Amino acid sequence: MNFVIATIFFVLFPFVEQVQETTSTEVITSSVFGKVIDVESKNSIVGANVYIKKLNVGTSTDRNGEFELIASAGTHTLEVQFIGYETHSRQISIGDTDVTNLVIELEHATIEGQEVVVSAYSQTPRRALTGSIISLDEEKAGNPGRGYYPAYGNTEEYDQISENLFNWTQRTPLSTFSIDVDGASYSNVRRLLTDGYLPPAGAVRVEEMINYFNYDYPEPKKNTPFSVSTEVAPAPWNPKHHLVQIGIQGRKTQTKDLPPNNLVFLLDVSGSMSSHNKLPLLKKAFKLLVNELREEDYVSIVVYAGSSGMVLPPTSGYEKAKILRALERLESGGATAGAAGIKLAYDVAKQNFRKNANNRVILATDGDFNVGTSRDNDLIELIEDKRDDGIFLSVLGFGTGNLKDSKMEKIANHGNGNYYYIDNLLEAKKVLVSEMGGMLLTIAKDVKIQVEFNPQNVQAYRLIGYENRLLADEDFNNDKKDAGELGSGHTVTALYEIVPMGVELDKNLTEVDPLKYQTPSRPSIDFSEELMTVKLRYKHPSGSTSMLISNTVEKNQIKEELSENLSFAASVATFGMILSHSKFKGNASFEMVNQLARDGRGNDDQGYRSEFIKLAQLADLLWQGNSSKD
Repeated sequence: MNFVIATIFFVLFPFVEQVQETTSTEVITSSVFGKVIDVESKNSIVGANVYIKKLNVGTSTDRNGEFELIASAGTHTLEVQFIGYETHSRQISIGDTDVTNLVIELEHATIEGQEVVVSAYSQTPRRALTGSIISLDEEKAGNPGRGYYPAYGNTEEYDQISENLFNWTQRTPLSTFSIDVDGASYSNVRRLLTDGYLPPAGAVRVEEMINYFNYDYPEPKKNTPFSVSTEVAPAPWNPKHHLVQIGIQGRKTQTKDLPPNNLVFLLDVSGSMSSHNKLPLLKKAFKLLVNELREEDYVSIVVYAGSSGMVLPPTSGYEKAKILRALERLESGGATAGAAGIKLAYDVAKQNFRKNANNRVILATDGDFNVGTSRDNDLIELIEDKRDDGIFLSVLGFGTGNLKDSKMEKIANHGNGNYYYIDNLLEAKKVLVSEMGGMLLTIAKDVKIQVEFNPQNVQAYRLIGYENRLLADEDFNNDKKDAGELGSGHTVTALYEIVPMGVELDKNLTEVDPLKYQTPSRPSIDFSEELMTVKLRYKHPSGSTSMLISNTVEKNQIKEELSENLSFAASVATFGMILSHSKFKGNASFEMVNQLARDGRGNDDQGYRSEFIKLAQLADLLWQGNSSKD
């Protein structure tokens, strides 16, 4: 049995002295440690919710089943919950010098009419959803064997992805979607693989993995924010099909030429942020950004735990030491009132709004909001209400075990922002230093792409990825419809797999049969040499009216071999399709991923593409160790 000592120490609530006079008072608290185990197996239970309602304090057990709560002295009711188990309640007494042995044993819940399999070590490849129950039959049917990220070994949350199907061009010639420059999925998948797990399918967003990397697209012409280029070549996993690459290159701006910044750091300092890869890494990451700030840049810091507050009023980048001290003083503790923090951060940004400047909130969190507004739809409404104020949003995810990936992606998507996952200090440097212009300076907003396929030459098509960025066709011309933002220097890549006329399409690849009584139209003007027309709409960052760009792709552009750009993008797409168990992966293999990546590695000064090759090799080894591959 583990004996855990409750130690008393002084905590200075993480608001520095410049703001509220109430924050200068020392708060004496006790730190209570404990462990949650299964009453029968004595195994640790990971991701159990532990809280004291009266104090509005809560946390989750870590990978060892252990937890820490910070609470004031007194007698309190501690409650522990985990799906498939009875709720456990007990009285605990916290005193100045008490030694507390907290080993909490949970008993299995009985659910009428359903046998439930609940294990802290389940290896089921399903998205980890708080409150989800997997029946015995589902467990047997869905378990692919060893090596997958445990669904019950954490409370991480991922949205289920229903991948895009093939569309018959004759029936649906238009494909419309919003751009996405987020890179969170790739760095998160890298974290999971490095930890020795194949990722749950919901963690694999193929477009984000592709767009994690930059590509060698032509620079935009003067007075245009980005260039558009296209390429067509055989699809490696199905050579009878063609792979179409649409590439966007944003105009690059040197750091010294960036407009002034009005930045609000919105930092989660709740109890769930205490582990080494959360608040400690967060502070190191933001110090990198602070060191890049100029005198004309201003930073405010807002934090939230059980409540929210401003710990640093707007401060010039010239006063780096002052900003760094405010960061260094932050400590974790308490519940997570994320919505309150978001509201305050936007208010601070609006109060200090600067014209012709970059006004932006940078939210850093594990996404585990548990006080106040926490439902995804409510948070989306809150963000949408704020985005029309000309304040952009960047979301940085941190940590493991309770990462709320789905929540943070939605917040970024609906808040004129981007989402990144920081798994180590090198990733922090990539996002906050090397590619700072892309994160801080938006050069085009509400960027939409619409492709019209020619039924004379394209029998069917499917968009690879972008499942949560699809738009209705009529949204393309609707300037009130929100879409993705493009930052300085960003590249955006979209891939289509198309089936030429005359090539038989596997009926398993589409849910809709081809039309019986119609044939491809024969227009009065001959378009027989065209494959498709690619159109883009975008607005200037402060504009409300969109502008249109249109390019035509013709049959004579089809190449026999893939360029370096397309080869590497195809490699990442193949990798994503394998990891997400895509029904469209054809003859894809890790050997194919490796060869395509090597062919497309090109100029790799930062080593990101070489790292990807090693990551794919690691995934291959984990896959080989899996007892039931498809």
